[in-house]
Amino acid sequence: MKLITAVIKPFKLDDVREALSEVGVQGMTVTEVKGFGRQKGHTELYRGAEYVVDFLPKVKIEAVIDDALLDEVIEAISKSANTGKVGDGKIFVAALEEAVRIRTGETGPGAV
Repeated sequence: MKLITAVIKPFKLDDVREALSEVGVQGMTVTEVKGFGRQKGHTELYRGAEYVVDFLPKVKIEAVIDDALLDEVIEAISKSANTGKVGDGKIFVAALEEAVRIRTGETGPGAV
């Protein structure tokens, strides 16, 4: 099993969700987060005063998948989240040792 964590632009969430559903991802966790990478934030104007926005709004998607789906999931996220501009996001892949369904006590891939 793998834990996929993707940080994307908020307006791309629906596109990514649909793409993941099409490749067989059955569930995910979505969190609104703030951060920056190479974008380094930006300057905005509010009531005539300039201020710096250091942390940009992003969405973090976490999904546990079977190893066999890894390439398809990465491709689905990459294509659906891509705008071609700086700040499109990142995808992280981590090995997942165990998963447990709390209600039944089921473990392993069946618990996902």
